[in-house]
Amino acid sequence: MTPLLAAAVLVELFTSEGCSSCPPADAVLEQLQREQPVPGVELIVLSEHVDYWNDLGWKDPFSDALFSERQSAYGSRIYTPQAIVDGRIDVLGSDRAGIARAASSAARDPHGTLELVRTPKGVRISVGKLSGHSDAAVTVAVVEDGLVSKVTRGENAGRTLPHTAVVRSLREAGRIPAGAAQWSAEVPVPVDVSWKKARVIAFVQDGRSRHILAAGALQERGDGAAADGEQRREGDQAHGAKDAHAP
Repeated sequence: MTPLLAAAVLVELFTSEGCSSCPPADAVLEQLQREQPVPGVELIVLSEHVDYWNDLGWKDPFSDALFSERQSAYGSRIYTPQAIVDGRIDVLGSDRAGIARAASSAARDPHGTLELVRTPKGVRISVGKLSGHSDAAVTVAVVEDGLVSKVTRGENAGRTLPHTAVVRSLREAGRIPAGAAQWSAEVPVPVDVSWKKARVIAFVQDGRSRHILAAGALQERGDGAAADGEQRREGDQAHGAKDAHAP
């Protein structure tokens, strides 16, 4: 019998193709998504490519200043590869066991529910069972799996780098007032013909603590139709702080 999920826990990896310590972390993220190693917990992963490595020999094609800003909002400890688990726990991105422990710990705290249903105009997001939170943001991410880059310059020159759950779009879809237990809305989802293996993920984040209050994922088939139900799915040391590498 398959155990009921206690919670969906969001794992954000801040990474860069310009960082030689990041490929092991990218591999860990893929393993976490594919193997789902934490009993009773659904791991929902995001690969967010920062842009502050781009002037150091290789411009990451998936990077965006938005992800660098999002990483900075989590605090002054900024490095790559950095995993932020559930919006609250900082773990070295290549530390699979550490991420699993953090996710197991985070799942013990109350989480709400989040369901995604495909609609003609985008997706309907239904959030429920929230409690004890401040004003919160509902964010929609479009992620793409199966991406591969051949890096010709920089620290990873000569390497072919595979990626999972690369964030292609990240947008706020709405706000939930403090203390509200539920929220629902139909929101548009960006599309791009170049995105071959896109999926939609949504999460609710407390505006004060930045804790993730609820998360969910919608799997996309190859023809672009929504799948039924939600998807279930050690290495190098971290590079130094952003200040040491940023332009």
